Amino acid sequence: MLNVTLSQTLRGHQNPIFTLAKGGNNTLFSAGNDKGVVEWDLDTMQFKRVLCSVNHSVYILYRLPDTDLLAIGLRSGEIMIVDYIAQKLVAKMKTESGAVFSLLALKEKSELIAIGEEGVAYVYDMSNFQQLYRFRVSSDTVRTIATNAAESAVYFGDKSGMIYKYNGADYQPLQKALIHSMPVTSLLVRDKQLYSGGRDAKLYTLSTEDLKVEHELTPHMFTVYGIVSNADQSQIATASRDKTWKIWDPESLSLLKNVGIDRGYDSHSLSINTILWDQQTIFTAGDDKSVKVWNID
Repeated sequence: MLNVTLSQTLRGHQNPIFTLAKGGNNTLFSAGNDKGVVEWDLDTMQFKRVLCSVNHSVYILYRLPDTDLLAIGLRSGEIMIVDYIAQKLVAKMKTESGAVFSLLALKEKSELIAIGEEGVAYVYDMSNFQQLYRFRVSSDTVRTIATNAAESAVYFGDKSGMIYKYNGADYQPLQKALIHSMPVTSLLVRDKQLYSGGRDAKLYTLSTEDLKVEHELTPHMFTVYGIVSNADQSQIATASRDKTWKIWDPESLSLLKNVGIDRGYDSHSLSINTILWDQQTIFTAGDDKSVKVWNID
């Protein structure tokens, strides 16, 4: 049996929260429509500081692997790289046009991929943050990226419902498939399966090899904004605009836990826009301007 309890509600944001990231020193970062990235101390469960000010909405926070650097993707198309220990701006990049919706590091190559509203992927060298390549993935907005454990493939999901598979070594296109009837909003790779959530409220399990649909489910009433897994990938969780988040068995997609106000939990009153799973803790945040910290036993 899974036991889910609310540990804390973190309040202080004045506007909807779109994204969360975990720091390496037991801190949590949150951002959205406010004019700053907020840092929370998870030891005390208190507000720590505004890490940095921003002039535009933040759509994605992403901690660069094995570093104290936080990448911040903005509506303006800018990407800020901030040292969150020294509280210092390390670099600033700019895409050609449109918002940055997703960031992904390929650790072995030390490369950072950014993509968003214009459907063009920008690849940066993480040692100096110089642009290495750019290539068009889609003529539509791309909101989400994922890679496999070996980083041999990179998957993109676009506004038309299409999923694209690219070679992780040279970024050559390998395959594409129209999966959703509306925009793809979340992706997760687990072993040889790709999980895809969309604005059509669908969750698909696809083969990472050929993008063939293996399983289809309607897990929520509205958009699936996030799909995450625990450390050993024995469970996955989804979060939705319908104000609920749920834990699933990834093999059978059987429901293990349904968390929402209507289930008696002190959960979110509006859309859940982001979800993060770290060890035995799940973090959720959304339009009600709060971050919820959940213990999973």
